[in-house]
Amino acid sequence: MNDLLQTRLFGLLSEPSQEVTNEKIQNAYGEFVEQIRIVSNGNDYSTAYRTLVATRIEIASLETTPLYGQGEKCA
Repeated sequence: MNDLLQTRLFGLLSEPSQEVTNEKIQNAYGEFVEQIRIVSNGNDYSTAYRTLVATRIEIASLETTPLYGQGEKCA
């Protein structure tokens, strides 16, 4: 069930780094979408559903996590 949570996209979204480029996010997102395709290709729809719901919850929790040190104060 943690297949999607172990993708590079989650690593990039959860670590407070200023070195994340748009290209890195796009590539990681492409890999994430491919992993979703792999998970949903099985015949066990309940497992795919639970995996996607767990991933959605993790994404929602990232929205509430403060990103200390991101950006600078406007002048």
